[in-house]
Amino acid sequence: MKKIVRSLLLVAFLGTFNACSDDEPPLPDNLAAFESTEKGFEGEETEIKIALSRAVDAATPISVSLTPAQLTYGMEFTTTPAAANNAIALTVPAGQSSVSFKVAKKAGVLLDGDESIAFKIASVGSPVLVGTNSALKLSFKAIVSEGTSIQLNGIADKEPGSSAANAVFLDLSSNVQTPVLRNSWDLGFFNGEDFRVTINGTNGASALATTKTDINAVSDKDFVSDSLAVGQGAGKLSLVDNAAGDITKTAIAAVSATDADNKVYILNRKGGSRDVLPAADLYKIRVLRKGSGYTLQYAKVNETTFKTLDVNKDAAFNFEFISLEKGATVNVEPAKDRWDLRWGYSMYFTNFGTGLIPYGFSDLVFTNNLANVEAAEVLTTTATYDAFAETNLTGITFSKAADAIGSKWRVTSGGPIGVKTDRFYLIKDTAGNIYKLRFISFHADDSGERGKPKLEYKLVKKGA
Repeated sequence: MKKIVRSLLLVAFLGTFNACSDDEPPLPDNLAAFESTEKGFEGEETEIKIALSRAVDAATPISVSLTPAQLTYGMEFTTTPAAANNAIALTVPAGQSSVSFKVAKKAGVLLDGDESIAFKIASVGSPVLVGTNSALKLSFKAIVSEGTSIQLNGIADKEPGSSAANAVFLDLSSNVQTPVLRNSWDLGFFNGEDFRVTINGTNGASALATTKTDINAVSDKDFVSDSLAVGQGAGKLSLVDNAAGDITKTAIAAVSATDADNKVYILNRKGGSRDVLPAADLYKIRVLRKGSGYTLQYAKVNETTFKTLDVNKDAAFNFEFISLEKGATVNVEPAKDRWDLRWGYSMYFTNFGTGLIPYGFSDLVFTNNLANVEAAEVLTTTATYDAFAETNLTGITFSKAADAIGSKWRVTSGGPIGVKTDRFYLIKDTAGNIYKLRFISFHADDSGERGKPKLEYKLVKKGA
């Protein structure tokens, strides 16, 4: 009798265990897809990425077929990895959620712009499946996209999405996103008529002016380290650049043509949460004019010999970017007519009841206002996203402020957390193209992934 009871108890326990297991929802399909269905490029090389819904546990093969139009592989273009029998063999490494390949034009080849390549995800290794954007057309010229759905890739490694290491630049007309490590640069030298230097707000940087002009005479005795702290209730707006993108309101004053007017600044190159780097890692900088460009003097705070770096202006870009750790220029923003929006973490501002103070936010969206990109918010009580058309543009007022979108598109605390579905945005790019854009997801609470927001956009009016 005792054996029967024990058996019944065991069956009941196993039944309960299995029932609990059955109640656990299975993971959604892991899908592989191109970032967009159409892409154009005018340079010598472009990268095409295939993104997965999530990281794979084991190395996963993907085969991509290619069909050139008015092109011959090896004659006018090549790929890396190389194609064989009109197919490119790729492998997503274990623990990763994307893979990419490059397409390059052959040197010395002249093209008329009508050439293109049709790529298709032909197969993927189990258990990954082929997703919606399984085909992509690459045009060998600039395009004006009719719109697409895209997921921005803010994650660089295994960091949490709320601290995504990438800032992501997005060009709507070409369907191109450019992720850039936020920690990769320190100073941006303005290429416009004015002589201005921006600090890296995406890295939580702050800058403090000293009273001295001799950089070798400045040490940690000339300032209080805590005075560089910004964020989490600390700091003044004068320590950071203007959040609306006003180039005349940078933390570093305009560079004067009179050398004696240009003070030495202390730069905390990485912060944002009341944190200030140790004195040994703080920099002192001084910027002078040199002809139509700049000369940067820089050193660690307690070093007594400074280094110099000349920076020339390039009108094709908003800024020339410098990494102090590398002592060299670095690539950050795409050319100024090749991006419209920047997503990611950045210094912004808030009010704790005593006035505006600097504050670091994740998931901010800024427009390329220095290249005349403008934005407008539309509430769905006035027009729905799907129904909005060119005729609805009458009466729309566009904003030139870089933070016209800012944090208005999402909720990160309280509830419900996720994308605000009662609004969408209009973006007018440098060529006059107007797109309507809405955010789909960005957080687990709205079926998204923090650090990888999804959005979609569609051309409303083509520029003249």
